[in-house]
Amino acid sequence: MDTATQPAPVARFLWDADRYEEAVARGIFTTEDPIELIDGEIITHMSPQKSPHGIVIDLVVAAVERAFGTGYYSREQQPLRLGLLSLPEPDVAVVRGSPRDYLGGHPLNAELVVEVADSSLAIDRGRKLRLYAREGVPEYWIVNLVDDCVEVYRQPEGEAYVVSLTCRRGGTIATGPHAQPLAVTDLLP
Repeated sequence: MDTATQPAPVARFLWDADRYEEAVARGIFTTEDPIELIDGEIITHMSPQKSPHGIVIDLVVAAVERAFGTGYYSREQQPLRLGLLSLPEPDVAVVRGSPRDYLGGHPLNAELVVEVADSSLAIDRGRKLRLYAREGVPEYWIVNLVDDCVEVYRQPEGEAYVVSLTCRRGGTIATGPHAQPLAVTDLLP
């Protein structure tokens, strides 16, 4: 085949967090666009939320607010600025401080990140787990609606977590600065 007729290699355009935020500020992307920035790539959300997904977010927020208490607050589906190339929007992120502490920019980390997974289970166990571990998020949970459990990941090291637990109904998860135990049943629909 003649080199003139061979297809050109596909090039990927990677975004950094500053450029992505500038595009949002200029209205190129809006809050209505179902996207987030992960490792320099703009990722679309898999599918619209079903009712159980939204209810579980509310359940998780109520539970982690009890566990963490004063000095922390939970953000629902809002960006975290993780490194230079990622602005994920986890279902719930528990961060230090109060909302006004972040008027100048998104939090740079979280004490706990929770993703509620049904159709997004593969990306939550893969790409997002690696991102959260690499950026030092100390604890990451996947509320797994497919298997009716909570996957708990702790102690990030590289792009993985050293500790992983699968917690089922009837069990508890200790978390927060006071290690308040949460009933797994309180987190599932």
